[in-house]
Amino acid sequence: MVTMSRQQAADAVAKAQAERDTIQSNLLDLDGSFGKRLLTGAQLTGTTKQRWDTAAATLAVLWDTYATYSSVVDRAVTLVAGKLGQRELTEVTGLLTLPSVEVTRGPAPLGRRDLADTGRDQLTLSAAVARMRTAFAEVADLVAAAEQAWNSVAGPLDAAAADLAHADSLGDEALAAELAEVRAELDRQRAALNSDPLVAQVTAASRVRDRAAAVAAKAAELARVRAGAVARIAALRADADAARTARDDAVAAAQRVAAKIAGVPPVPDFGVDPATRLARLDALLAAGRWTRLSSELDLLENELTSAALQFNDAERTVVTLLSKRDELRGLLDAYKAKAGRLGAAEDPDLARLYDQTRELLWTAPCDLTAAADAVTRYQQAVLAIGARRL
Repeated sequence: MVTMSRQQAADAVAKAQAERDTIQSNLLDLDGSFGKRLLTGAQLTGTTKQRWDTAAATLAVLWDTYATYSSVVDRAVTLVAGKLGQRELTEVTGLLTLPSVEVTRGPAPLGRRDLADTGRDQLTLSAAVARMRTAFAEVADLVAAAEQAWNSVAGPLDAAAADLAHADSLGDEALAAELAEVRAELDRQRAALNSDPLVAQVTAASRVRDRAAAVAAKAAELARVRAGAVARIAALRADADAARTARDDAVAAAQRVAAKIAGVPPVPDFGVDPATRLARLDALLAAGRWTRLSSELDLLENELTSAALQFNDAERTVVTLLSKRDELRGLLDAYKAKAGRLGAAEDPDLARLYDQTRELLWTAPCDLTAAADAVTRYQQAVLAIGARRL
């Protein structure tokens, strides 16, 4: 061993001390990490327990190695801080370059054990650092994997828990069963994440998150139904009254027009009396059957809207029939005037055709189809006379 000079010893010790301080900082970061606290604070099972048991033993040896290694560095720091004689320089040189770190690694497996194996090694500082570096990487990888697995899976599970926190079935049996099922699955996955995070699956957590969101949305919808049910039923009563009024108007119009026009189509009626449907809604409201009430509210709203439109269309249809008769009357008079301008007003055939057509149009109730055909024939006859006289 070549003894270091004072300057060499001082430089080497400063470097060793800086390296030791860095190692200490990284070890403390590892020891205080979320992943490490997660693994040491949980009742682990399965793959995670097996891997952490091995890593925990490695970590314990790592700290023991560090403690011995650090004491060697501290001794060297103390020596260079005092009077450096030849004896001190020799000791510093030995501490820094010779096997000065004694570590316990435990005996090798019996099948590979040397007869004189004590289970302890004498390492140089650099060899001790290399061994600690390998152990640190092994433990840090596992800790990081556990933390990443936890973060990846805990997010969806937390979101599911938040969705379920205020979800209330409001007495709906089907929804209550679904809520219980999703909560049970959430608890199962949460327990699995806590005990064996390395095998937790993000896809499974995402599925329970999606199910929780869906069932919470159902619960929220029921809450909205309950909150607005009375007002919606009141609005439906008004809609039902409006639809009945629209039908009454259509029936009245049909009766008026039927006295003047033949073949007026009948006004359709309600499929089910709105009063019966509204009474059913009241019963569902009183029983707190929110899911059924929600679907019945939507259905009756759509039906009443459709019925009102249908009755309005029916009224317009019958009124249009009367307008069609008046239009045919005007057309007949216009072509009679045209016949007069052609000097054919006294034509016996044309006059007979006019009288027949007028009879159809001024007879109540009027057969619009026959009248329209008659007007067409009279129109064609007038046009034919006009064409012959060109």
